[in-house]
Amino acid sequence: MTVDPCWLGTQRLPEVTIHASGALAQTIRAELRQTRRIRNDVEVALCTLGRVRETPLWQEVEAALPDEGLGAEGFVVARRGNNLVVAAEAGRGLLYGYFYVLRYFEWMTSEFVVVERPAIAIRMLDHWDNLVPHPRMGAVERGYSGGSIFFRDGRVVADLTRVRGYARLLASIGINAVAINNVNVHAAETRLITEHLPDVSRLAAVFREYGIALYLSVNFAAPMELSDLDTADPLDPRVIRWWSAAVSRVHDVVPDLGGFVVKADSENRPGPHVYDRTHADGANLLARALAPYGGTVFWRCFVYDSHQDWRDRSTDRARAAYDHFIPLDGRFEDNVVLQVKHGPLDFQAREPVSPLLGELQETRFALELQVTQEYTGQQKDLCYLGPWWREILQFDTTGAGGATVADRTKAIVAVSNVGDDANWTGHKLAQSNLYAYGRLAWDPSADPVSLLHEWAAATFAMDDRTRSELVAIMADSWRTYERYTAPLGVGFMVSPGSHYGPSVNGYEYSAWGTYHFADRNGVGVDRTVATGSGFTGQYPEPLAGRYESVYTCPEELLLFFHHVPYDHVLQNGRTVLQQIYDTHFQGYDEVETMLTRWKAIADRFEPVTRENISTRFEGQLANAREWRDQVNTYFYRLSGIPDSERRTIYH
Repeated sequence: MTVDPCWLGTQRLPEVTIHASGALAQTIRAELRQTRRIRNDVEVALCTLGRVRETPLWQEVEAALPDEGLGAEGFVVARRGNNLVVAAEAGRGLLYGYFYVLRYFEWMTSEFVVVERPAIAIRMLDHWDNLVPHPRMGAVERGYSGGSIFFRDGRVVADLTRVRGYARLLASIGINAVAINNVNVHAAETRLITEHLPDVSRLAAVFREYGIALYLSVNFAAPMELSDLDTADPLDPRVIRWWSAAVSRVHDVVPDLGGFVVKADSENRPGPHVYDRTHADGANLLARALAPYGGTVFWRCFVYDSHQDWRDRSTDRARAAYDHFIPLDGRFEDNVVLQVKHGPLDFQAREPVSPLLGELQETRFALELQVTQEYTGQQKDLCYLGPWWREILQFDTTGAGGATVADRTKAIVAVSNVGDDANWTGHKLAQSNLYAYGRLAWDPSADPVSLLHEWAAATFAMDDRTRSELVAIMADSWRTYERYTAPLGVGFMVSPGSHYGPSVNGYEYSAWGTYHFADRNGVGVDRTVATGSGFTGQYPEPLAGRYESVYTCPEELLLFFHHVPYDHVLQNGRTVLQQIYDTHFQGYDEVETMLTRWKAIADRFEPVTRENISTRFEGQLANAREWRDQVNTYFYRLSGIPDSERRTIYH
């Protein structure tokens, strides 16, 4: 099967001279051998700073160096006349500098000097790939792009060609860490540590060629499953010894292992997964085992009561992560990173930024996003998430002109959207989300529309007019998706299990939580301190006060924070109910327009791409219609209030 080159398929360079040695310099040389050539008078040189004076622009490079240095990943690019030089302190910076030039070379028409350094140190992708396919989850949990690229038939794949292609893609957008197996680690998955370490070493070697550290997801109860221990108590000396020995065995074969990813007693499952004491004890046990090797524990803070009684309005899933982890702030080892979902629920198309991202003060934490589109269309519906992620990264955690999420986070992590489909992501256009994630992880201030132009120009051989039209179709697709799905931040109106398509009451009476509380009079969840769950009080002032008041709460989050009557008037003069009607009709109409605009340019794309995108757009239109009609009918039947525009609602 021919593998899609994604955004590395159309780029070209002239001849390049390399003044560097080492493993990553060899990787760059290998890259150059497979890069298409362009006839050009510009002479390009890549060098380490120790050899920069072998290049004609050494003075420009040295003058541009920041006082604090470039670090391991930073680089300088300088052009004067027909000379272009990329310089870095070490191999990873040089590799990123090479991909920078590859991305922009044909636009580098003037003289300039650029200094690039990543804003966030660890930029990771987590794979929810199962070593042994799970009866319910399959080969990849929440995977919408085929099977695993790492595992097949209970072991690591023999041919790592595809893995190497993936490592190239990740390095080209600045990703420097990958967790290869599902964080929802089940008993069979623990064999990854004990039975397949030589194969894990093979995977690590491929990623090492591109400066990417490999992480493993582990089950905290592994000692009970793989030995005669009767406990997973993190303070039990036997458990401590077991984990120390396990880490030693892993490092014997993967000496540069990045560390472990652990799902922290998620969903309060009973049995040995429930830690006897605190999350800090469990995380610190693993951290101390990894510390001699420089490893890090990413402790995933996805915790809540999954056995709720929908009759009980005092339990609020949104509160759970804060309530668990704020009391533990400062009790974690230095090599523990708390991995915090961007919102307090579960990767919805719209929810507020998690208060943990502003309130953790003495513990390192990572922002967690989701590239795989679990609740945002599953790579069937077009939903470009770059604008949403930038909003999150630039969110002011103080509400008063203070530090943003990007300023505060020490790492950024996302669940990958890649599988073994020929085009990697199922929907060809979903490649844009992988690209945008990597670029925003490197530079959280990057403009998402500019990133779309970058991705489209590098991915498709097309003229500027076609590229601009494609970008126009894609740029606002996240907001379109939001309009035709759950309204005003309410969330979770999805089909249980699959999480695709509408089911307004699908989770409303489940043990997983209650999310909209719609009745004949109104809709929304009261999370205020005054009369509700008190969730608004987890934010600092003035954010808490802003969310607490129905009049100052951002309207896109109104129903997340407040239960309001249907006739509550928004700032645009419409009632809440009319806003629900209007946005759902608007969302459907926008998908219809997207499809029409796509058909106008589809013939300019090669047949496989044209068929893939056209089929997905047709399916998205059907999905948008179901959302529109089911949501509008549901609220009409509850309220008895008609649409003021007299559009068709199925009574």
